[in-house]
Amino acid sequence: MTKSKKFAFLGLIGALLLAIVVAGCGQKQSGGTQGEQPAGETGKNVTLKIFQFKVEIAEQLAQLAKEYEKANPGVKIQIDTVGGGADYGAALKAKFSSGDKPDIFNNGGFSDLDLWLEHLEDLSDQPWVSDLVDAAKEPMTKDGKLYGQPLNLEGYGFLYNKDLFAEAGITELPKTLTQLEDVAKKLQAKGITPFVNGYGEWWVLGNHFVNLPFAHQPDTNKFIDGLNKGTEKFVGNPVFDNWVKLFDLQLKYGNQNPLQTDYNTQVTTFATGKAAMTQQGNWTQVQLTKTNPNLKVGFLPMPISDDAAANDKLPVGVPNSWVINKNSPVKDEAKKFLNWMVTSDVGKRYITQEFKFIPAFKSIPADEATLGPLAADIMKYVKDNKTLSWNWFKFPSGEASSKKFADAMQAYVAKRMTKEQMFEDFQKTWDSLKK
Repeated sequence: MTKSKKFAFLGLIGALLLAIVVAGCGQKQSGGTQGEQPAGETGKNVTLKIFQFKVEIAEQLAQLAKEYEKANPGVKIQIDTVGGGADYGAALKAKFSSGDKPDIFNNGGFSDLDLWLEHLEDLSDQPWVSDLVDAAKEPMTKDGKLYGQPLNLEGYGFLYNKDLFAEAGITELPKTLTQLEDVAKKLQAKGITPFVNGYGEWWVLGNHFVNLPFAHQPDTNKFIDGLNKGTEKFVGNPVFDNWVKLFDLQLKYGNQNPLQTDYNTQVTTFATGKAAMTQQGNWTQVQLTKTNPNLKVGFLPMPISDDAAANDKLPVGVPNSWVINKNSPVKDEAKKFLNWMVTSDVGKRYITQEFKFIPAFKSIPADEATLGPLAADIMKYVKDNKTLSWNWFKFPSGEASSKKFADAMQAYVAKRMTKEQMFEDFQKTWDSLKK
């Protein structure tokens, strides 16, 4: 990301935070929004098929759908969820190939937008677009047209258990690689497992973790462009070399059998106090609270060097967007549902109180009490202009690259590849999939 784009992104996010504070302090939501008009007045029986990947909100989304059905007689919503380690992209392709095409589904933007563009409805004229934070539009904008409604803003890093840190006598939070290892040693000395690593999930590695050395490049977009042109390489890149040091540190002070640890096991292990840190994002808040309502949790950065200023940042971005199949026979109803979700009082309440999402809309109020401590930490990092970019949707072929990166990283964990071999495999993946 260029400096000018980075500053624009941070400025826009800052505007979001100001809007959240203003809305939370003084806005009174009106009851009758345009999104709440009954959709079933035509007397037609309509079924909306939604195919989505966020398993952590599957139950809450189903309840939201019931609320919509109640307010819109004649409309039924069918939701299928594939995620949490399952291959959503492959499952979505299978849906389209079989003819069972969803009306609403998820898209990550950038290269994923290019991949699915021929199937997507232009949403530029929708009433919620004017309320959208500008920075949230970038992943789903192509040739001046907007093709998706962002789910939310999210961030990730190391979750840490505040009580376990206090038990180990840790009073200063680590911001460098050396400080992080010192913390791990103190935890281990108290009989506390420092890290639980969920490396059984490809996306933990191939999306989020490998994003760090991309985001820490002096100019991320220039580096990616260089990889596409063949002028940049993974082998010998100093940022990637530093990143492996963090990889090794987590393995050294982590749980046994990380390759057999899936998402649910990872989050549950952390939530129940069996490990002090884990790499995840604020999307875990619902599950953490459900598993352990008394858990005191916060975010730490993921340092790859001893430069405190450069490392004291969290990756923040738009995780995914809702899109509409342009050939859906019920696409008008799909548009009504998406509009209702972000304009009605019920939809706004679900986004913040039930989903625990940081909203990407200026008029949706949110605060720490509503969203929880993880979102609060993200909003503070954003306010302080201490964020890193999300880049995995810029990889060639998107998810295909991420999965292959994860394969190489899992081989490294299993000691079947050296660092150099892992980087050579990254290069082979990139070169084979780039346009």
